[in-house]
Amino acid sequence: MKILADQNMPLVEQYFSDFGEVERFDGRNLKPDQLIGVDVLLIRSVTNVTSELLAKANKLSFVGTATIGIDHIDTQLLKEKNITFTSAPGCNAIAVAEYVISSLFALSQENARPLNGQTIGIVGVGNIGSCLAQKLKVLNVKLLLCDPLRHEQGLLDEHVELDELLAQSDIVTFHVPLIKSGAHRTLHMMDKVRLSALKPGTTIINASRGDVIDNCALLDVMQAGANLDLVLDVWENEPNILTDLLEHVRYASVHIAGHTLEGKARGTQMLYQKLCELKGVEAMKSLGDFLPVPAITQATVSSSFTELDIARLVHTIYDVRRDDGILLRHIESHGFDSLRKNYPVRREFSTLTVKGDGPQLAVLGQLGFTLTN
Repeated sequence: MKILADQNMPLVEQYFSDFGEVERFDGRNLKPDQLIGVDVLLIRSVTNVTSELLAKANKLSFVGTATIGIDHIDTQLLKEKNITFTSAPGCNAIAVAEYVISSLFALSQENARPLNGQTIGIVGVGNIGSCLAQKLKVLNVKLLLCDPLRHEQGLLDEHVELDELLAQSDIVTFHVPLIKSGAHRTLHMMDKVRLSALKPGTTIINASRGDVIDNCALLDVMQAGANLDLVLDVWENEPNILTDLLEHVRYASVHIAGHTLEGKARGTQMLYQKLCELKGVEAMKSLGDFLPVPAITQATVSSSFTELDIARLVHTIYDVRRDDGILLRHIESHGFDSLRKNYPVRREFSTLTVKGDGPQLAVLGQLGFTLTN
């Protein structure tokens, strides 16, 4: 069996080598000829699976994307070709939620404005949005949730319409898939009308898909003097992003919100488990077999621990300002894709075991840190 895997997907050899030969490829530049004789194709979001790409795929029986989103996949085509397809829903939910939390604490510090009492709107309440909501509940913030599709399905009673959420929220964070048409279209969900209507001081965070926000319209409203705090991890036209927008963005990064070591490896593991199921083989391998011990593993807190200290602990594990600095300093010389490919190792909050006492300990546990007596 021949397995073709994106060069940025971790642990593929460790998980899949028992099935056959593993070969790596540049995810954004995969060519039809490379699929000749390939049985398994493992991709990430930068590879578009189309009829053109599969024109010479003479043996392909399995396509897996180690991502939550599947807008880069022609799933109907795979079905017609009788090619098994799987994605990795929820694999990076924790990582993206932690990206948002790191951003919130950084903004709170720099703006000298506590999170306590602020209203946070979450647009899209699937795996990521619901994970984030659970974590934020312990920070004494007011949460507004918007997901019309889940509301229609009876899965979200507390749904708030988007325009109402935008009007009421101090912070709005987007976690929706890219839907290009229909009643639940998210393409340019944030157009010039909605962007212009935001109240001064609103924070906008986008860690979903770049096309959810009209980037040209966003640049226009910012150049016109809009007072918004922007946290953008995703961009229209990646990797050829609108660089003029960078000077107006508070924290900018290269589509890496979900790129913890655990999050990316979790995606690989989910594809491995699906292939095992398809082949009737028991899945014997797990993340614990492969992940390295992090540099910092333990911390002790006292009963005087405050929200400011929570922020410091969060940023000990991950500070979004690191990634903002990397992008701003190196985007011109290295380019978007190179920065993404060479993204520094980042771990999740759970890798830090915290012991101590006081009421804030439970907060740390809810945020995802591991607690011990």
